[in-house]
Amino acid sequence: MNIGILEILVILLIIVFILGGNRLPELGRGLGRGIRNFKEANRGTEQDNRETK
Repeated sequence: MNIGILEILVILLIIVFILGGNRLPELGRGLGRGIRNFKEANRGTEQDNRETK
């Protein structure tokens, strides 16, 4: 399944149309926080694994 630039742009336009421009910054912040939390949890797991070896 290859997704090109055109398909990604169409998907993004649909998301903007559905959510509206006002909610996009909120969505971006929430996504950023989720990614940051995931990275922090992943780092903690890696440290635990190193300590037990």
